[in-house]
Amino acid sequence: MKIVDLKTRTVAIPLNSQLRHNTGVHPGYFLRTVLEIVTDEGVTGLGEVGGGDQRGALQKLKPRILGLDPFHLETIKMKVLRSIYYLSNARLYAAIEMACLDIQGKVLNRPLSDLLGGSIRDRVPFIAYLFWRYDRPGGGHDRHPEDMADLCEELHATLGVKAMKLKAGVMKPEEEARAVELCRERLGPDFGLRIDPNGVWSVATAIRIGQRLEAVNMEYFEDPAWGLEGNAAVRAKIRTPVATNMYPNKFDDLGPAVRMGAVDIVLTDLHYWEGPRGVKDLAAVCRTFNLGVAMHSGAEFGIELAAMIHTASTIPEMHYAGDAHYHFLTDDIIQGGPLRYEDGCIRVPTGPGLGVALDEEKMEKYARYFEEKGDYYARFHQDPYRPDWYPIVGGM
Repeated sequence: MKIVDLKTRTVAIPLNSQLRHNTGVHPGYFLRTVLEIVTDEGVTGLGEVGGGDQRGALQKLKPRILGLDPFHLETIKMKVLRSIYYLSNARLYAAIEMACLDIQGKVLNRPLSDLLGGSIRDRVPFIAYLFWRYDRPGGGHDRHPEDMADLCEELHATLGVKAMKLKAGVMKPEEEARAVELCRERLGPDFGLRIDPNGVWSVATAIRIGQRLEAVNMEYFEDPAWGLEGNAAVRAKIRTPVATNMYPNKFDDLGPAVRMGAVDIVLTDLHYWEGPRGVKDLAAVCRTFNLGVAMHSGAEFGIELAAMIHTASTIPEMHYAGDAHYHFLTDDIIQGGPLRYEDGCIRVPTGPGLGVALDEEKMEKYARYFEEKGDYYARFHQDPYRPDWYPIVGGM
């Protein structure tokens, strides 16, 4: 079997609101580049990657993989990811690996999870991801801690989720801390709480807020300050576990993070950690050093969400509910519509490979929508209500 083509399309799907974060705003839609790897035996594998329109970047890699066997992932990784260090892009390789694993599963008539050791759970729990919103359903913006608590209660009721994470670094730190405290008051002692300012807070602020929130017994405090040094400094002063999807988010920095004591829990991500197989490698290292593991979300659609679920289902230590922006999407590009939440969980797909297929009518619809709306990553996540605003790391 040989790879004979790589096809790419970029699509955008509307959200139910505009989502604010510490570096700007998702302006009412998410966008992803979908790739299809085609083999000479007529089997096609699906992959997906974010970060804006990646069609050109993926097409540059196409000559490197044509003629290769999709089962020979180590060769593909060497040619795509390892060959030229300044062109190395784990996100692009991960999408290619995802598609090759989809092909392998289809050829073997086995789900992708079987290629990673087999599922040990048939469904994976997810959180209520809380963003401060512009133009929320029903109108208006989120302005007060009570708005976040209201959203958390709503998602708990509608999706059955039993944990949340607040995307912080948007409002004053004290207001965001209060939002977490309100969620504890309203949802009780067993509901999982997390906060993530994505490193924008100063070490002093992160320590102050971290110590304040020790009373609510959070599951973890994610990326409280900038860099390995920042996370290590905060971790030394608080009792809540420190988690990260930023430092480290690649194998080069994992050793230093362990030596420095910068982190307790590493959030795995298919794109940062070199695909599903890379996440399994990461989990083995975390097991060696007794670090926790959780699943990070990157505003994925159904293709990558299926890959995340397959991967998480095979990792014994991944007992934390996974991140997912998925509940903000109004639709999906896979046949059958969006994957469904059941008591806060999504079932592991059982079909061969990823277990999902493209809905071509939806692909055409949302490719047109992308062409209409454009690539907001090229606009640096501009805030439509504060066009001159920009983030200041350590400014809070």
